[in-house]
Amino acid sequence: MRKSLEIPQGKRTPIYRFFEILPGAISYGAIILLFVLSWINPVVGAIYLFIIIATTLVKAISVAFRTAQGYNVIKSAMRVDWRKRVEDLSNPRDAYERLRDDRNRSYHFEEHLTNLKMIASMEKEYPAPEDVYHVVIMTAYNEGEDVLGPSIEAVKDSTFPNDHIIFALAYEQRGGETMAQIAKNLKQKYDGVFRDFLLVEHPDGLPGEIVGKGPNLTYAGHAVAEYVTNKHLPIENIIVTSLDSDNHMAPKYLDSVAYEFITHPNRQRLSYQPVSIFTNNIWDAPAPSRVIAVSNSFFNVISTMRPHSLRNFASHSQPLQALEAMDFWSKRTIVEDGHQYWRSLFFFSGDYSVLPIRIPIYQDAVIDDSFFKTIKAQFIQVRRWYYGASDVAYVGSRLFSKNRGMPFWLLFPKFCRLLDGHVTLAILAPIVAFGGWIPMIMNLSSHNMVAYNLPNIVSIVETFASIGLLVSILISFKILPKRPAKYRKSRSISMILQWILMPVTSILYQSLAAFYSQTRLMLGKYMEKFDVTNKVVKK
Repeated sequence: MRKSLEIPQGKRTPIYRFFEILPGAISYGAIILLFVLSWINPVVGAIYLFIIIATTLVKAISVAFRTAQGYNVIKSAMRVDWRKRVEDLSNPRDAYERLRDDRNRSYHFEEHLTNLKMIASMEKEYPAPEDVYHVVIMTAYNEGEDVLGPSIEAVKDSTFPNDHIIFALAYEQRGGETMAQIAKNLKQKYDGVFRDFLLVEHPDGLPGEIVGKGPNLTYAGHAVAEYVTNKHLPIENIIVTSLDSDNHMAPKYLDSVAYEFITHPNRQRLSYQPVSIFTNNIWDAPAPSRVIAVSNSFFNVISTMRPHSLRNFASHSQPLQALEAMDFWSKRTIVEDGHQYWRSLFFFSGDYSVLPIRIPIYQDAVIDDSFFKTIKAQFIQVRRWYYGASDVAYVGSRLFSKNRGMPFWLLFPKFCRLLDGHVTLAILAPIVAFGGWIPMIMNLSSHNMVAYNLPNIVSIVETFASIGLLVSILISFKILPKRPAKYRKSRSISMILQWILMPVTSILYQSLAAFYSQTRLMLGKYMEKFDVTNKVVKK
């Protein structure tokens, strides 16, 4: 079972290669098709373009609505006393009697009452809150204490009891003596703060592994499982959260996950996905990085409102018992977070889903030593994310085989959304920006009125679509942390003006990075090294 979950190494089967080529072939084909149709008949080209533009307009309106809705839901979830709700589960009968006439109807209050009533009638099927533990695995390569320290402090400041938190710092041997010494310093500083503070050094060059985060996480996962066995802790009641070195979890995150874990009977076949918000250092980042960071934050806010299509991204939580059964994370992909969704889905034969946790984990925007280094580092980060197109082959090759382990019509729509998402990333920005000119350029001699008026018509449609951008700008100011005292009020003006760069960043980062990753897959030039984004803390 474990072997079948892994991505193949070396030569792929013909069907696997077909699906590796498919995203890039469709993306390039969609661009080429606009030229071909416009050359054959400008009206046909215009119709093809309008289908894409109209789809964009609908999506823009949906984005505006979902962003506003998601922001309000996150605000409501953040106001809940999740520690108190977890404590209510210890004595559900008394809590239900106390709360059923309460007029303070906060976020999911009715659902809380239902959970209390359900657990009170079937207590043996639900773990007691005092028996639930959190393991936090933080991966590190060459980051300093100025990056790692605040992330550990955020876990320490959690409302979840520290004596039920096991912290594991998973650091790379290839980070050298400096990294090893930093790990020892942190161990000394935080010994006694949590139930335990584990150091797990991931050896360099183990067979069957790429150079990436997944192998480090998996090695640490095995160490944690061994620790849990030796300490006689209940593995079925332990939740593992993977954290990057710059991740600052909101204080209520672990309690919110614990609550959902306890109240869901199918808890072992769920993972728990927070909202990743890239605002830790947003005031220090240059404008292009800020636009990308806020845009990605909005994407995650929107995703949390669409549970049917939600997949693992960056930090996420999953039960230790389930992780150990599937041999933790993949050791052969640089996008182990998103890939974990498909890995889990196939392991559980389709009986698996991602549960949205409407509590943020805050992450860094990309900052390097100089502006140009930052621009380069940002592209490297984005192209790594968009290498998730490699999952198209992983899923497609199973979809059309007898070994998919689940009904075809359960997997098919998921595959279509996966493929559509990566193709859209590649083609949307350049077609919206330049597509209106193509029918005219391809028919300069014909003086076709449709072709000549198309740029103006597209411009009008784009104006309506910009309403979604306006909503995003307004909400972006609400999710920003307080402006640091070192910056003047004029810095806030640049936070508005930065959105002028949106068309440029969409093409240079979103589209170009997607085409880069898809082209690598088409050519069989696989990305098998996780390029770590440099973490620079501005004083």
